[in-house]
Amino acid sequence: MHISLGFSPCPNDTFIFGPLIKGLIESPFSFKEVIDDIEGLNKMALNNKLDISKVSCHVLGYIADKYYFLPVGAALGHGCGPLLVSKNHLLEELPKSSVAVPGRFTTAYLLLMLYNPSFEAEFVPFNEIMQAVKEERFDFGLIIHEGRFLLDRYGLKTVLDLGKWWEEKTKLPLPLGGIVARRSFNREFLDKLIVLIKKSIEYAFSFPEGIKGYIKEHASYLEDDVINEHIRLYVNNYTMDLGDEGREAIRMLFLLAKEKGIFKKALPSDIIY
Repeated sequence: MHISLGFSPCPNDTFIFGPLIKGLIESPFSFKEVIDDIEGLNKMALNNKLDISKVSCHVLGYIADKYYFLPVGAALGHGCGPLLVSKNHLLEELPKSSVAVPGRFTTAYLLLMLYNPSFEAEFVPFNEIMQAVKEERFDFGLIIHEGRFLLDRYGLKTVLDLGKWWEEKTKLPLPLGGIVARRSFNREFLDKLIVLIKKSIEYAFSFPEGIKGYIKEHASYLEDDVINEHIRLYVNNYTMDLGDEGREAIRMLFLLAKEKGIFKKALPSDIIY
């Protein structure tokens, strides 16, 4: 069985899937590696082009009829939320201001709409946002991934931590993204896939030097401290298993989005496999 597997070049994703892709753990399946920016993956899932993929939680509102969300491999946790940053502007200036956003279907964009929808979004690749805000081409930038560790390099300041806002509002971990698989796969395959992903993560934690080269091959920033901090923040206990708290966090995200009129209905009860 030859299966398309999409994930981003970010260290947390290459850490999770590196052992599987590099053949460091045994697998009965053959995977076709598809590496793209998270928004590119979101769009491929929207068009039903991938069998299995990392996606933003936001996009679940559009693909729930085609994909299950797996209980392993998620980017979900505490202190890991998107940051709204600026060079000179204050948070109270957000309404009607221009904001560089890392993608229409990113969870970061959904969270900022939940906070305050009165801004002018411009969609910009995530790794170009900080430079664009530094040059004042936008009033604000919405920062994801390892950008949170690099603000000082660009002379930017955080005006809103959306993860902190979410946690204070809901008392739940923040659901950013995770792995989806086609609903057309049978349960036997999905059960084996979940075990494989868990084994891949366990291998990465046990033998990090074995995949260090693979991670650096794809990372936007090559410094060891940036890579290690990124993995520490986004690969955690919820990545191994969503648990009840993780499931409730995803349900809450879409409940709030429904209340705001962003989505007309909540996610189906069986969205998480």
